[in-house]
Amino acid sequence: MSVATSSGGAAPGPSHVRRIVLLRHAKAEWSESSDHERPLAERGRKDAPAAGRMLARSGFAFDLALCSTAARTRETWKLAVHELPERPRTVYEDRLYEASLGELIALLNEVPDEVGQLLVIGHNPGMHALADALAGEAEGDLLPRMNRSGFPTSAYAVVEFSGSWKAVEHGVGRLTGFWTPHD
Repeated sequence: MSVATSSGGAAPGPSHVRRIVLLRHAKAEWSESSDHERPLAERGRKDAPAAGRMLARSGFAFDLALCSTAARTRETWKLAVHELPERPRTVYEDRLYEASLGELIALLNEVPDEVGQLLVIGHNPGMHALADALAGEAEGDLLPRMNRSGFPTSAYAVVEFSGSWKAVEHGVGRLTGFWTPHD
């Protein structure tokens, strides 16, 4: 993955607080297409911009977006990004499709330390598993609420941690946000 950035501001140091937002793709149609090429359903085309609006309201300023190459994740991102005040650099990453928890953590370990806020647009069970694994602690009832919900389509989780991306591992972060289109 080539995710080098060229931000104009000062690069965050290794102990800088970083934010990962894990966005599950919007609702997809079941079709005769291969799983990788399934398009969004009508509900997904409505929920994806809503997720983008909530991300914008949260004030996130992403340095980088990593998006699975599957059609439903690319379409989710295309609809959500239009709601953001600024479009972050986007890398379409084949390895996000059907990635295991270990593969997702390995991808995060490759993110350059210049990235302070990262958005990952991917699939379940990976997005849910990653949010759960990274959250060594959580604000309020966020962790049980996220686990009860099953991480529905268009949902996103926010995990914050200090340190280098190379040090991302189980329990390193704090779950500080969780949103679903049903909220």
